[in-house]
Amino acid sequence: MCKKNRFYLTTPIYYPSDNLHIGHAYTTVAADTLKRFKKQMGIDAYFLTGSDEHGQKIERKAKAVGKTPKAYVDEIVANIKSLWKLLNVDYDDYIRTTDDRHVKVVQKIFKQLYDQGDIYLSKYEGLYCTTCEAFYTELQLKDGCCPDCGKPVEKTQEEAYFLKLSKYQDWLIDHIETHPDFIQPVSRKNEMLNNFLRPGLADLCVSRTSVTWGIPVEFNPKHTVYVWIDALSNYISALGYGSEDTSLFDKYWPCDVHFVGKEIIRFHTIIWPIILHAIGLPVPKQIFGHGWLVMNGQKMSKSLGNVIDPVVLSNKYGADAVRYYLMRAIPFGSDGQFSYETFLTLINADLSNTLGNLLSRTVAMIEKYFGGQVQAPSAYTDVDKELIALALATPAKVEVKFNEFQFPQALEEIWNLVGECNKYIDVTEPWILGKTEEGKERLKAVLYVLAECIRFIAVLITANMPNTPAKIYLQLGITDTELTTWDSLQQFGLLKAGTQVQKLDAIFPRVDIKAELAQLEPEVPATPQQKPTPKKETPVESEDKANTIGFDDFTKVQMHVGKVLSCEKVEKSDKLLKFQLDMGTEQRTIVSGIAKYYDPTTLVGKQLIVVTNLAPRKLRGIESQGMILSAVSTDSESKEEKLTLLTVEAEVQNGAEVG
Repeated sequence: MCKKNRFYLTTPIYYPSDNLHIGHAYTTVAADTLKRFKKQMGIDAYFLTGSDEHGQKIERKAKAVGKTPKAYVDEIVANIKSLWKLLNVDYDDYIRTTDDRHVKVVQKIFKQLYDQGDIYLSKYEGLYCTTCEAFYTELQLKDGCCPDCGKPVEKTQEEAYFLKLSKYQDWLIDHIETHPDFIQPVSRKNEMLNNFLRPGLADLCVSRTSVTWGIPVEFNPKHTVYVWIDALSNYISALGYGSEDTSLFDKYWPCDVHFVGKEIIRFHTIIWPIILHAIGLPVPKQIFGHGWLVMNGQKMSKSLGNVIDPVVLSNKYGADAVRYYLMRAIPFGSDGQFSYETFLTLINADLSNTLGNLLSRTVAMIEKYFGGQVQAPSAYTDVDKELIALALATPAKVEVKFNEFQFPQALEEIWNLVGECNKYIDVTEPWILGKTEEGKERLKAVLYVLAECIRFIAVLITANMPNTPAKIYLQLGITDTELTTWDSLQQFGLLKAGTQVQKLDAIFPRVDIKAELAQLEPEVPATPQQKPTPKKETPVESEDKANTIGFDDFTKVQMHVGKVLSCEKVEKSDKLLKFQLDMGTEQRTIVSGIAKYYDPTTLVGKQLIVVTNLAPRKLRGIESQGMILSAVSTDSESKEEKLTLLTVEAEVQNGAEVG
């Protein structure tokens, strides 16, 4: 089934938690960014999110605070919607599993599966995780606890309905193998095939009699529909499947992509496609399991005390700064380390110094030299044409990256253009051109190229940073909406001569990182000190053998190429340098004790070899996220110790793996 010019994407419907953290925002901002981009492409994009409100967890929590389950979730859902509004999340529908429209669809699906023999009544005796709302066998447990959340499981025995997953196991394996993009990234696909499908699927318990907060089985009301048939069906109930009006379902299904966290990909890639196939519906085109946001090496959770409140960050630094960080600093598909320092550094480096400064300088020079009016260029030089060519080529590059869900790489392409514009100012030296009449004629072209490039940049960042373009257009004097569309980027030179610019406040004010960290970091408790493990005395057979490690140990070390964006001495330290490195899909802060060997200003722009999977540690209050490799030698004549940073022979892509 092929439906052109439409795109349906979803995030998981979130469990109504009173402690939503930035990890929840990560998935939703990614989906919103993609939806906005598709809209720019002229595609009819539809974005669904919502909340999963049934189950034993909700029932117990509501009882603990003296509320009905519905009253309990109503308050939390209001907070969730408020967060999405704050972050400018433009969803098209918000589905709640307590909605009547959803309840009817779940009961319809359950009845159809039962009538055709895919659901049968039996008894369940086994292990149940209340937190994950999932059943496990003894073999699936990890150290006797739930393999997903690590919490204790409960033994339970009750009458239950079961879904015949085993019946469809071979079909699903074949579908995954013949549709290589169905589960992404590839590592998630391999995990599902090798850890769950090929070893053999057990039939799935799909009802409970001990839980009343949920959707009753229509033909046997003492049973409540088990959460995963309930929750997963939201993706079609929201579109009107099984209702009198199926126009949305007919238009948008099958879904183009489900964005889900890796902890629930098993349910989405095994249970959900089997349900759909069994009731005769096409399965989603793709399920993308992204990684977690981690802090201090651990997934964010309230119990660990390491959650980051996106409301605090958005109110303090702006929603666009938060959205930019989430999509720029963290590779979509892998776990990403959240750091307050990296977040603040990115605001200064990318948003204030690079983008904001480019806009301020350009508008200020147009005001200074031409009374605030954009001038028509009389001719372009080779330097101008080179930047113009980059501006015209960038939209296509960004389009490819967004369509592949490579959000950091898409933004990297945009900021490459931003950086080249700043270099262009240094090369053309407008302050010198403005001193003579002949130079001012040349300056008309220079400032026009800059203003038009900034227009391009504003359009390119719209999907990820929806608030910022309007601020840019206001300073550039752009009121014609035709100049703000993606199609307008097919042609350079649409900005009209005579347009009146106006210099206003900085779109991203610089932040005092040290002062801000002092306010932010106390919110997160320090990681408890690990007690040193007593060393066992081991006899050494030989020096060589004692210093030998196995190949498996060596492969655990992850090394990548990083480009030095900035380097400075650490205050009150003679030994430490603080590096900010571009690692391709993220930026990292690393502190290294090499100050006596190098002038920090000489290191900017160099590509260095970095160990990237060391646990973060703090040096002089700065979190260091890796190690820069170097070689130490002794000068044969002076006998002085010499240190040389390890680099690459020829320039390679930032983030390239070393091995």
